[in-house]
Amino acid sequence: MRRRFLAGPIVLVLGAALTVVPAVQAQAREPAAMPYTLWYDEPAPDTNEGWETRSLPIGNGAMGATVFGGVGAERLQFNDKTLWTGGPGVADYNFGNWDAPRPGALEGIRERIWKEGGIPPEDVLAALGLKSDTPRQRRFGAYQSFGDLRLAFPGLPEQTGDYRRRLDLARGVAGVSFTAGDVRHSREYFASAPAGVIVARLATDRPGGVTFTAGIAVPANRTVSATAERGRLTVKGALTSNGMAYEAQLRVLNQGGSRTDNPDGTITVTGADSVVLILGTGTDYAADYPTYKGEDPHAKLTARVDAAARQGYARLLAAHRADHAALFDRVRLDLGGSLPAIPTDELLAQYGNGASPAADRALEQLFYQYGRYLLIASSRPGSLPANLQGVWNLQEAPPWQSDYHLNINLQMNYWPAEMTNLAELARPLHDYVNGLREPGRVTAKQMYGARGWVAHHASNIFGQTGAWDHPAYFFPESGAWLSEQLYDHYRFTLDERFLKRTAYPIMKETAQFWLDFLRTDPRDGKLVAVPSRSPELGPATAGASMSQEILFQLFTDLREAAGLVGDRQQAAAAADVLAKLDPGLRVGRWGQLQEWKEDIDDPAETHRHVSHLFAVHPGRQISPRTTPELAAAAKVSLNARTDVGTGWSKAWKINFWARLLDGDRAHKLLRDQLQTSTLANLWDTHPPFQIDGNFGATSGMTEMLLQSHLGAIDLLPALPAAWAAGRVTGLRARGAHTVGLTWASGRLSEARLTSDQGGEVKLRNDAFRGGVRVTAGHGRPVAYRVDGDTVTFRARAGDDYRIGVIGR
Repeated sequence: MRRRFLAGPIVLVLGAALTVVPAVQAQAREPAAMPYTLWYDEPAPDTNEGWETRSLPIGNGAMGATVFGGVGAERLQFNDKTLWTGGPGVADYNFGNWDAPRPGALEGIRERIWKEGGIPPEDVLAALGLKSDTPRQRRFGAYQSFGDLRLAFPGLPEQTGDYRRRLDLARGVAGVSFTAGDVRHSREYFASAPAGVIVARLATDRPGGVTFTAGIAVPANRTVSATAERGRLTVKGALTSNGMAYEAQLRVLNQGGSRTDNPDGTITVTGADSVVLILGTGTDYAADYPTYKGEDPHAKLTARVDAAARQGYARLLAAHRADHAALFDRVRLDLGGSLPAIPTDELLAQYGNGASPAADRALEQLFYQYGRYLLIASSRPGSLPANLQGVWNLQEAPPWQSDYHLNINLQMNYWPAEMTNLAELARPLHDYVNGLREPGRVTAKQMYGARGWVAHHASNIFGQTGAWDHPAYFFPESGAWLSEQLYDHYRFTLDERFLKRTAYPIMKETAQFWLDFLRTDPRDGKLVAVPSRSPELGPATAGASMSQEILFQLFTDLREAAGLVGDRQQAAAAADVLAKLDPGLRVGRWGQLQEWKEDIDDPAETHRHVSHLFAVHPGRQISPRTTPELAAAAKVSLNARTDVGTGWSKAWKINFWARLLDGDRAHKLLRDQLQTSTLANLWDTHPPFQIDGNFGATSGMTEMLLQSHLGAIDLLPALPAAWAAGRVTGLRARGAHTVGLTWASGRLSEARLTSDQGGEVKLRNDAFRGGVRVTAGHGRPVAYRVDGDTVTFRARAGDDYRIGVIGR
C-alpha cells in the first residue's frame, strides 16, 4: 500500500454529485470500463497541489467539481462558470476601453513604425492599452471557486483496504470505494447536464452504515450566510468585488437513519442505509451587455434542485448516462493498447520507457478520450465556453485569471469539437463570440475610428474587448481568428442556417473592422496590419506574418461564404482585398518561414509560441501537398523552436507536424507532452494546469488520423510507426461526413463513410494506388474513379459506404 492521504477537518460542503454503488456491482462493472477509466489507489492530498495534480474532474458545462476521495473527510471543490469578480459591478469598469480620448495615438504609433521598422511593444501598450489598476484584476476580474463540499465521516480510519478512486470517462461518473473493518463503502459522483445539478450517492454494504456531517464553505472574498432546514443546506451572499449574488443549495436525502439540521448551517446524517446529495448553484449573472446582471438566483435554483430531488437517484443517473453516452460514444479509438492492472499515475510514470508498447498505446487512447470527456464536461449549449481551466478552478486569484485568452488558448479549446463529433459543444463559443460584437463595436470606434467590431488578447465574461495592461495583450486579430473558427463549424456541418444567421454576420462585421484598419505598405503597395506583432514576442511592426495569415484566412473564408449566401457585393469586396493583401508568407535567410515581414528571425529563439505557422494549422495556406517549399520552411522554423515548450505549445506542435505529414515527429511531441507536461490526473500543465493542452493533444491525434482542410479527405495522413495497427470510428470530416478507419502494418485496410448531405466525396491514401472496392448498404457496388492516390464517388445522404483496399 502506498501512503494514504486523509482529507482535513470539515470546512465546507460542496453540493457536487456523490453516488455510491454496492461493492459487488462496482467490481463487476470496472473491467468493462477500464479502457476509458482513470483510477488511483489513494486519495488526492487535501491541498492546492493535490487539487491540481490528483483530483478528478466532473462537470455538466455550467458547473464543475473535483473529487479528492478522502476516507474520513471527503472534499468536493466546485465551480459555476458565471461566478466572477470584476465587471460592471465595479464602479469604473470600462470594458477595457480608454478612460478618455487619445487623439493621434494610433497614427503616432503607425508613423513610428513606418520610420523605425519596429518599435518596442511596451510603447504600443503605453499609447493604446488600458492603464493598470490596483490590484491588477480589480476591474477585469477573475473566475472564482464557488466553494467546497466537506463531508466528515466520524470513526472511519485512515488506513483502509481495497481503496480505489476512479473516473469512468465513458459513463461520466467518478467513484470512491474502500473497506473499513468489514464494511464496504462506496461513493459515486456525477454532474448531470439534463438536471443541471451535481449528484452524489453514499452507501455501504451494511444497513445503517452511513454517518457523516456535510457543510459548504466558501472563500473569504464575499459575504456569506449558511442555513440548514428540512435537509436543505443553503449558502448565499455576494462577492465583495462587484456585489454579484451567489447561492448554493445542497439537498440531503437519506434512506434510513436520522437527519439533523444543525444551527451552524451543516447537516448530520446518522445510521443511514444510503444518502443522495444534490447540489445546485446560481448567480445573478446574465450575458446581457452592458449590465451583465440578471435576477436573483434563488427561485430558479430552488426549483432546479427540487426537480432533481423529485426524480430520485436512479432516474437522475439513467438520464445522465444516456445524455453523456450520446456524446462520448460517437468516437471509439483503438491503437492496440492494453491497460495493465496498475493505477493511472503509475501508468503515466512508466510511459515511454520501452517496457510495454501496449500499455503506452492504452495511455494514448485514454488521453485522447480524456480530451473529449473534458470538453463534454466543460462546454454545453447554454453555458459559457470553456475557459483556461475548463470549468475547474480552486483559487481566488487563478493563473491568468482563468479567463478567455483569444490569441490561441480559447480557440485551441474547441479544436477537437468538430473533428471528434462534438460539434454542438462549440455553441457556447459561438454565442460568446456573438456576445463580444456589441462591446467590440465601441472599442473599434474608440481606439481605431473603425467600423465593425474588435477584441484583443484577453477577455472575461463581461464583454472586455479593449487592450489590457500588458504588451502581449495588444492583439486585435482575435476577432478574425475567432471568425475563422465559426466558419469552420459550417464547413464541417454544412449548416446553412448557422452560416446565414451566425457565422456570416460575424465574419462580415469582422471584415469591416479590418477594411478600416489595414494600411498600404509604402515599400511594396501591399495591405498590412499596423501595428502588428507575433504573439507573444518580438517588436511591434507592420505586417507581422501571423497577422497577415489570419487576415488572408478571414477574407478567403468571407469570399467563399458571401458566395454561398448570395452576397455578390461582399464576395467581390473580399476578392479585391485578397488581391492587395500581403499574404505573410516568406522564406528567410536561413531557410525559415519568416515571423515578420522583415527577415529578422533569430534562429536561437525557442519561444513557446510559433504563431507564424498559423498558415500550417489551423490555417490552410501551407501544406506539403500544395506549397512544398513553404512547408519545408515551416519545418525549419519548427526545428529551430525545438520540441521544448509548455503543455499547450507541445499540443500545437503535434498539430503542426501532423499537417506537415510527419507522423513520427507528431507522435514524438505527444510522447513529450505526456512525459513532461501532463499531471497525474492527466490534466495538461503549462505549468500550472491549463486545459487547452488536453484539447490540443486530442486535436493533434485526430489530425494524424484524418484531415479534410484541403478539399479531399486525407486518411491516415500522418500515421506514426508506433500506431502500426488500429481502428477508429466516428470522426468527422469537412463536408459533413462521418468517417471510420481500419489499418494494419501501417497501411489502410478499410475506410467507412456516412454523408449527412451526400454529394461528391474525395478520399486520399496511397493504398488506393493498388486497387479499391467501394460498396454501399448490403454490399451494393458503387461507381467510383481512381486518380493516383485519390478515390472519388458520389454519396447519397444517410447511406453507409465501405471503401476497401484490395491491393498491396
